[in-house]
Amino acid sequence: MMSFRGDRLVSLALPTAVVWFIDEIAEAKGRQAIYTRQAPQVLKALRDMALVQSAESSNRIEGVTIGPERLRPLVLGQARPRDRSEREIFGYRHALNLIHTNAESLSIDPGALRQLHRTIQEDSGDAGHWKKAENEIIELKAGEAPRVRFRPVAAAATPAAVDELCLVYRDAVNERRAPPLVTVAALVLDFLCIHPFRDGNGRVSRLLTLLALYQHGYEVGRYISLERLVEETREEYYEALKRSSEGWHSGANDPLPWLLYFLSVVRRAYREFESRVGNVRSPRGAKRAFVRAAIDSFTGSFTLADLERACPAVSRDMIRRVLAELRQQKAVECVGRGPGASWRRLQ
Repeated sequence: MMSFRGDRLVSLALPTAVVWFIDEIAEAKGRQAIYTRQAPQVLKALRDMALVQSAESSNRIEGVTIGPERLRPLVLGQARPRDRSEREIFGYRHALNLIHTNAESLSIDPGALRQLHRTIQEDSGDAGHWKKAENEIIELKAGEAPRVRFRPVAAAATPAAVDELCLVYRDAVNERRAPPLVTVAALVLDFLCIHPFRDGNGRVSRLLTLLALYQHGYEVGRYISLERLVEETREEYYEALKRSSEGWHSGANDPLPWLLYFLSVVRRAYREFESRVGNVRSPRGAKRAFVRAAIDSFTGSFTLADLERACPAVSRDMIRRVLAELRQQKAVECVGRGPGASWRRLQ
């Protein structure tokens, strides 16, 4: 809410780098419809891959992990969760499906935020409820004592803070007080500073990002996992959030570090989307192309498990078929025996 008070958004001076990012993303958004009319099998493979990677990365950032052999069946198949970690992955998948299918009808309001939290935290006793006790953002560094990096809004003030944030965000959107991408970045920053739930705030913030972007027509998160991109730039994520949250309670914070980081993730997602769709022209063979691209990305030897992690939407049988084809073409060779054997590319 602090990012929206007064004329902060209206008077925010955008540096040249931000303007360039916004322009590039706008151009990519304009080409979005052209790409999404092409090669439906390619797009389905991208959607499946994004679902798996999003559910895995967003939870793994928070320390929730499961084995790779269970990930794909839980997210794309009919497998039922066996433990709490699997239930959290399963819940995140359902939250993603909710956004993918109902983004236009979901209003960004306290009820929607609590619904998303309830979906991903079904196993906890306070799923869908605001925090009841104070929480702190603790910074942990090797060899150093833990220290408080940020104190969010007090528990007693949280419901009013979330109400205000949702109201001022919708007002900023309706009145067009700032470019949509700037408004969405401010929404997510303020949500993280409020930290309204006892647990699961990071995951809800990433779902909120996807939902808000969808509602402004930026649908790249349907095909490229924004959560994976955040996980791959985790250090930059925490540093940008740290810098932009300093002085937030008094409205003296600088939102630009967070805005630049946020825009860089969206821009990278669009670049990756266009690269993947542009490089895979044939509707048939889309999954084969993803496996071949993953193999090309390895600088040294790799295993079947490495390929499964790189191509979560592709079945193990398909990966084995591609490896067999490439082996017959003398493009790769196998070193060792069994599922754990190493593979390497040949010149």
